[in-house]
Formats: sequence, structure tokens, C-alpha cells
Amino acid sequence: MNSALMERMRPPDHLSLHHIGFVVASIQESADSFAQALCATWDGNIVFDPLQNVSVTFLQRSKIGDPLVELVEPGGPESPVSRFLQHGGGLHHLCYEVGDLEAHLTFCKSVGTIIIRPPVPAVAFNGRRIAWVVTRKRLLMEFLEC
Repeated sequence: MNSALMERMRPPDHLSLHHIGFVVASIQESADSFAQALCATWDGNIVFDPLQNVSVTFLQRSKIGDPLVELVEPGGPESPVSRFLQHGGGLHHLCYEVGDLEAHLTFCKSVGTIIIRPPVPAVAFNGRRIAWVVTRKRLLMEFLEC
């Protein structure tokens, strides 16, 4: 491989797993059992994001550095996760925190990943931007800017 191709295929610096997302019918009805099964804690905080039309909450494991677990509840029938829930819900996406969101999305395009939602501010992350992509093998990923 030539050096330009190798450089194009190298992801930008700083890529760390931030959370693993699960789609559930009801956060209130699911959070305690998820927390118990994962030996995690739940603070009871639920955030509605009108741009994504979902409610989310996060479960935290006690070990520092472990990724969070996000529970995602559709905000209504037009929510982007409603159809996924109709097929049973469950494991939905991986979210990686990235140092430079634009550079990472450029890298994603260079390796054939499709950007399905360009960067938007996310309520759950105090306005930090997120973007959504899907790989050739249908892995859904969210990227969160640092």
C-alpha cells in the first residue's frame, strides 16, 4: 500500500468507547433491572432530546474507565428508534468519544462508512455534538466530540 492510502486509513487520534446504547420501551421500567444485571448504578436522571426524539439515561459501573450504558426510549412513533423497538429493541449502538469530530467523519467516509446523521448538538451531553454512522457490516455507531 502506498503511504497516502495508509495515512487516509489511519483514524484520527483519541478514540475511546464512551457508552453502549440499548433501546428499551420504558426507561422507568427497565433501568433498575439493567443496573442490577450490570452491577451498575442509576441516578434516575432521564433527559429528553427533541432533536433525536428520544429520552435517554445512563448507567454507571463502579470501575473507573468502564463505558457507560445508555438506555434509549422512543419519544413517540416517529422516533428514529421506534422501528428498532418494534423488532424487540436491545443492543443498538456503540458510542465513541473522538478528539476531532470532523476529522473522524472524514476518516469514516474514506473507509466506506456512511454518515447517516451529520453533527448536531446533544442535550444529554450539554450541547456537545454527536454524529451517527453505519459501517458496511451494519454496525451503528455514534461519535461524540470531546
